[in-house]
Amino acid sequence: MIETHELRIAVIGAGPAGVYSSDIFLRQLKKLGEELGLGTAARIDLFEKLPVPFGLVRYGVAPDHPSIKFIASALEKTLDNPDIHLYCDVEFGKDVTLDELLERYDAVLFATGAVEDKPLGLPGADLDGVYGAAKFVEWYDGYPTGAREWPLEAEEVAVIGGGNVAMDVARELMRNADDLKERTDIPDNVYEGIKSNKARVLHLFIRRGVAQAKFSVQELREMEKLPGVQLIINEDDFDLDEDTIEEAGKDKLTRQMVEELFTIREMAEDMEDDGDVDYEGNPADRKYYVHFNSAPVEVLGEDGKVVGIRVEKTETSADGKMSRTGEFEEYPVQAVYHAIGYKPATAPGIAYDERHAHLANANGDGRITTAAEATDEVRERLYATGWAKRGPVGLIGSTKSDALLIVTNMLEDLSKAAEGGRVAADRDPESIDRLLESRGVKPIDFAGWKKIDAFERAEGAKEGREHKKVIDPEQMRALAHA
Repeated sequence: MIETHELRIAVIGAGPAGVYSSDIFLRQLKKLGEELGLGTAARIDLFEKLPVPFGLVRYGVAPDHPSIKFIASALEKTLDNPDIHLYCDVEFGKDVTLDELLERYDAVLFATGAVEDKPLGLPGADLDGVYGAAKFVEWYDGYPTGAREWPLEAEEVAVIGGGNVAMDVARELMRNADDLKERTDIPDNVYEGIKSNKARVLHLFIRRGVAQAKFSVQELREMEKLPGVQLIINEDDFDLDEDTIEEAGKDKLTRQMVEELFTIREMAEDMEDDGDVDYEGNPADRKYYVHFNSAPVEVLGEDGKVVGIRVEKTETSADGKMSRTGEFEEYPVQAVYHAIGYKPATAPGIAYDERHAHLANANGDGRITTAAEATDEVRERLYATGWAKRGPVGLIGSTKSDALLIVTNMLEDLSKAAEGGRVAADRDPESIDRLLESRGVKPIDFAGWKKIDAFERAEGAKEGREHKKVIDPEQMRALAHA
């Protein structure tokens, strides 16, 4: 048996949070390790339940985000590090347990994402034609265990939500299939689905006002350039009082978002004045309505199917507090998509904070606790980062600042532990491989991922595209292990 003196860290989840944390851990260890009495050597084993890495970047963001390929490229460079070992197709809690990891690793970091929607919680939410954003995103992103077909028969649809996921869902529902295929890595089943999409009218409902929306400027700019789509807004929504304008101006990102929304208002006016056209001045065959200060209160149904949505007008004060007006309006729709938040995944053996929707951790510092109450004890050697730590808020970039905080805490704790943080009893780096092999588990490593990626690029090249996504997990396994 080979024993090493390097620190051994297990990371659960190979999405942005897990990859960023692995990279920052190694960088900070090289920078501070000697000073902390830890040395500078570490091995990080990154476990991912899916056959491929990148989590949210590959499977949680709309395929037409131009920045995504750059983020994926940066993550891939991080994984191409001899001190980081990728174990895809290995599910925590099923293929390997917490106790087995703690026996082999000095610390375990949870960077698990979110795959479930928060429930809509409105009358009619159980009608046929009501969909959570998460499952729709899985479909158009080709999630390995997601749906392969999606019902797109509704001519009029509603999207509920004031954040980026709602914008993604609305944009994909208004997309031209050929334009999407040309620009992205969508698989054939998604192309065929969007090509047959019957949606011609879309209503996006945002409960609060223009200055309280949570869109990124990038999302808004992508919304502005939809071929064949006319944007329609209510000018009254943009009648902001001085207090609201002043409050919005205090935050740079909010100010930029509001300015972009005013640009969209002008675009919508021009589209109407020019005869109901799209952004290029071509006749529009789809209409995209954006409703601010509009809170859906009921999904209307007949014979168990969606036939409309009832919406109450709201008012939003400068400090973001929303109040009801008692004014209602009904819109005919045959499908309703809700993007009102995700629920991050639970982890076997780890307490969960149901109220805040994340793994229980001490005061948000990433140290896992015995339960969700503030008074509960910290569990040594266990940590959480990203959405697993803070719940489903923040953009992909937020995970970097998260990772630095968690890594700082991990290094501090390791420096206080016996023998310079090297506390795992089994220090043989090949021990985990033998354990998985004994269970018939065949991990996909970085080299295996590169084979999948090469195949996807070759398939894309046949159609003049940069990439074409493989969606069948068995095909992924066959490619990786070939």
